[in-house]
Amino acid sequence: MKGETVISEWFEKKEWHQFTFQKEMESAFLSGYSGLLNAPTGSGKTFAMFLPFVAEYINNHPEDYQKRKNNGLLMLWITPLRALTNDIRKAMQTVVDDLNLPWTVAARTGDTSAKEKAAIKKRLPEILLTTPESLHIMLAQKDYPKVFENLRVVVADEWHELLGTKRGVQLELGLSKLKFLSRQAAKLNPGNGSLKIWGISATIGNLDQAAQVLLGNDVRKEKVKLIRAKLDKKIVIQSIIPENIEEFSWAGHLGIKLLPQVMEIVAQSKTTLIFTNTRSQTEIWYQAILDRYPEYAGIMAMHHGSLDNELRNWVENALHAEMLKVVVCTSSLDLGVDFRPVDTVIQIGSPKGVARFMQRAGRSGHHPGAISRAWFVPTHSLELLEGAAIKQAIVEEVFESRDPILLAMDVLTQYLVTLAVSNGFRPEEVFKEIKTTYAFADLSGKDFTQILDFITKGGKTLSAYDEYLKVEIEDGLYKVNSRRVALRHRLTMGTIVGDVSMRIKFLTGGYLGSIEEDFIARLKIGDSFWFAGRSLELVKVKDMTAFVKKSPKKNGRIPSWMGGRIPLSSQLSAMFRKKLDEVAHHVEEDIEIKTLRPLFDMQADLSHLPMKDEFLIEKFDSKDGYHLFFYPFEGRLVHEGMASLFAYRIARIRNASFSIAMNDYGFELLSDEEIPLEQAIKNDLFTSDNLLEDIQHSLNANEMARRRFRDIAHIAGLVFTGFPGRTMKNRHLQASTSLLFDVFNEYEPDNVLVRQAYNEALQFQLEEFRLREALKRIRNLKVIITECRKPTPFAFPIMVDRLREKLTTESLEERVAKMTRGYS
Repeated sequence: MKGETVISEWFEKKEWHQFTFQKEMESAFLSGYSGLLNAPTGSGKTFAMFLPFVAEYINNHPEDYQKRKNNGLLMLWITPLRALTNDIRKAMQTVVDDLNLPWTVAARTGDTSAKEKAAIKKRLPEILLTTPESLHIMLAQKDYPKVFENLRVVVADEWHELLGTKRGVQLELGLSKLKFLSRQAAKLNPGNGSLKIWGISATIGNLDQAAQVLLGNDVRKEKVKLIRAKLDKKIVIQSIIPENIEEFSWAGHLGIKLLPQVMEIVAQSKTTLIFTNTRSQTEIWYQAILDRYPEYAGIMAMHHGSLDNELRNWVENALHAEMLKVVVCTSSLDLGVDFRPVDTVIQIGSPKGVARFMQRAGRSGHHPGAISRAWFVPTHSLELLEGAAIKQAIVEEVFESRDPILLAMDVLTQYLVTLAVSNGFRPEEVFKEIKTTYAFADLSGKDFTQILDFITKGGKTLSAYDEYLKVEIEDGLYKVNSRRVALRHRLTMGTIVGDVSMRIKFLTGGYLGSIEEDFIARLKIGDSFWFAGRSLELVKVKDMTAFVKKSPKKNGRIPSWMGGRIPLSSQLSAMFRKKLDEVAHHVEEDIEIKTLRPLFDMQADLSHLPMKDEFLIEKFDSKDGYHLFFYPFEGRLVHEGMASLFAYRIARIRNASFSIAMNDYGFELLSDEEIPLEQAIKNDLFTSDNLLEDIQHSLNANEMARRRFRDIAHIAGLVFTGFPGRTMKNRHLQASTSLLFDVFNEYEPDNVLVRQAYNEALQFQLEEFRLREALKRIRNLKVIITECRKPTPFAFPIMVDRLREKLTTESLEERVAKMTRGYS
């Protein structure tokens, strides 16, 4: 019987409908194509990818497909999150059991026990689910080519989450090696055919490029398919409207004021996911609900990336079992876990991106034909307009692109040592493989040689230090012979780098999760803090573990994690400006715009409402000095660079010192002397000419690159972060990487890793490309300068952001209350 018939009958027995995109996927796969499947969450994409693979196997072994055992590894399924493997594994196992296939479906991730890893090594499963990091650990094993000799297909699940990250580059390099091994195996056994590579992606703005990045430069375009699932997935999105907009906050990021309205929705829903943008916000909302709605104790949980894995697994299983009414979470529940009981999603604050909101909305109604229901909760007034912009962007299908990372030399350095740790490599051979990837298509022989020189001799600068002489050369083969070097490399492999974390453990036993070392360092023994929904007292710190006990106190500190603020995406920024233009033209179709009309009327009265062809600048004086507010509406990171750039260009006219503050809508320049704005505009303040040179002068580019270099040094293996349980302290890591940065800057300024640090500072910290495009846009706008008697609704949140950074004997709330009295 043909494989296609077997699959068709399987669908009939399940009484399931086979979607058109699933049939298209089957046809493309069986015709030998590689490519990308674009399908929304909950649409049956796992089956769409797995069943054609099963059908092909049956076609290749029609007589004995239910008897053939010990096939070796046939399919490698790579996911960005370990948590995704459970549901995917269950779905695959269902098919395997139903069709009586003698296959093993296994997972190898950071959570896999040593016993399970040994079992996988002893007898390879037919299907293995893993992560990019675990794939590279497999490549670091001796005789790894034997593991992959029967491999037929690699699937990169949730590829949009890996694209544009160093984990994505890591996967690109891994795929380049698997394709090489496949070609070698085909020479020995021509009947094997070439390795198929498929990605699964949610909707993003550059799907064609996403496929190109995944497949590399050596896959012929005529053998590539892009399959789109054109399903009518209904998403119902509503904003929670404050009952009295005049009294709703103009600035903030928590949204707790709307808790009663949120809980009304929770009460009417079967199961609700409440998404926040940060782990701190998750802790705060969880505690606020427990304080005001104690009846939810026992049917509510929280889920974020710093909680212990056992706690997270319990929450996920409890959701499946319909034991929970509500879960407060972060992006840790963004991806593909199948929670069918969830019928409502609530987003606290703007997610700052259209695709991110779509991903989260899709967690509700997570099966074909179901309606996804999502609520948007503003944390301050102007975020309501972001809510309207998100809804409009989804209607118009305006989604963010994920720009691929190019020439990540730290990832390449790590990869070469990985190959040297296993069987070794020959440079001329591996250089050709690396060049087939999108990330390293433009890698020069000179830079490649510099990396080889670095891992073998320590480069020009570190040759006197044995710890940097990792790789030895034997008859042209680059190999690691030191067991100590190999062990340390395996322990530090990967590209996920964050602040050094400490584990949190009860004195009586049991882990709660991890927390950044800097937060614990600010506490004294006996201090209380909130974590995992519990009030905890710090008892002692030992071996990078914070030992705690339960605390009766209710006023403990709530941890904050680095990287909490997400910048507004360029697509959502553009849609926000479009909505603002509708406001200025009194187009009031959206409930959000109607609700905000009193605030916009006040903005127009005090200053001006900018239209799409206008650029607004506000001026006013106060006891603090002379204020200038600019409103590009381009996102926090772009505004950070633009504010420093404008301050530098203005200061060239007249020496001045500036205080700078910014948010996603605009930025402030504050000086104790009058600012020559009109002269600066005449001198081409908004030009993008000489941009890089002016950025270098306006910002401490050296310090920004130094901060980026810390992570680069970690990934490239320049620093060893310590053995498990004995991690190097944060300040020691910073000192080590800072010293290395200074040494390279002085003695080897052309070092590839230093160059990468400066490039990353421009690309990721300042979004230099977006900054350049924003300047070009602003140059074509009509500049509107208004002189105001007091801060406007647009200016007020930016001033609050500046106050947040200042030390004062008054609380922030008291300062804000004083400022708002002037508007009543």
